[in-house]
Amino acid sequence: MPLRSLARKFLPSTPAPEAVAGLASVIIGVALLITKFIAYFLTGSAAIFSDAMESIVNVLASSFALYALFYAHRPADAEHPYGHGKIEFMSAGFEGGMIFLAALVIAFRAIESLIYGVHLASLEWGILLMTIAMLVNGFLGLYLIRSGRQHNSLPLIADGKHLMTDAVTSAATVVALLLVRFTGLSILDPIAALLIAVYLSITAFQLMRSGAAGLLDEQDAQDEKLLRQILDSHQGPAAKPPQICSYHKLRHRHSGRYHWVDFHLVLPAMMNIQQAHSIASSIEYEIELALGEGNATAHVEPCEGESCTLGCPTPPAT
Repeated sequence: MPLRSLARKFLPSTPAPEAVAGLASVIIGVALLITKFIAYFLTGSAAIFSDAMESIVNVLASSFALYALFYAHRPADAEHPYGHGKIEFMSAGFEGGMIFLAALVIAFRAIESLIYGVHLASLEWGILLMTIAMLVNGFLGLYLIRSGRQHNSLPLIADGKHLMTDAVTSAATVVALLLVRFTGLSILDPIAALLIAVYLSITAFQLMRSGAAGLLDEQDAQDEKLLRQILDSHQGPAAKPPQICSYHKLRHRHSGRYHWVDFHLVLPAMMNIQQAHSIASSIEYEIELALGEGNATAHVEPCEGESCTLGCPTPPAT
């Protein structure tokens, strides 16, 4: 069965490109996991063991990311009126936690090798298999990151970045094995594994932080800049129509790829409800178009006093 058809069968609510990318990540991850453990059993390398451990994390994380893609695209319901998009942030945090756990296991295995000695064999096979894994992970990681950015999908981006780190660790492993092969210094193998554990810990922290930021509704600086540009362009008598007196209490957050925005618009007090509603709706629609997927809600307030008379546009005649 073609991969696209398989994706549509098991992930009916997920857009086809994302479903195919997520399913491909899981299938290829399993194949690379088997490849790396074969390389480890052939060589006994701590560095290869570190890469194989990360592949276990890859498969688990990719599977969770695939479920997150499916769940995040479910429509809003009575129990989840804001949709299900926040699971995408959970997916990124889960992946980061799993990477950190793998880093701890890798560090333990490397220290054990340093204490009890290193016994390596069949390095040529290990180098060959790890080079193949490195290339496959690199290409797949780039594909997932590009697909995730095209569709604003945090699980795909996080999974792609994880696979890129896996490609980097595979490259480090290959370099370590080549150094051992040509220098005879077996101790370089567990040292490389320790360096990989440190690198993975840094990556894990970054992923966990991005997941926590989304769950805690951290303000996105790029969204903030875009929203203020739109609202500022309508502010004052010399601004483009529809004109507003001012705005305040701008807030925004993500629910996965979906944006929620609310703000207060200040309009002339003499303006009737129909006019005020029309202006608010027009600006809400402009914001929603700019964000791609989102919902903007404006609360209208009257502008009163002498300063308002000087700074507000004159309402159209009724």
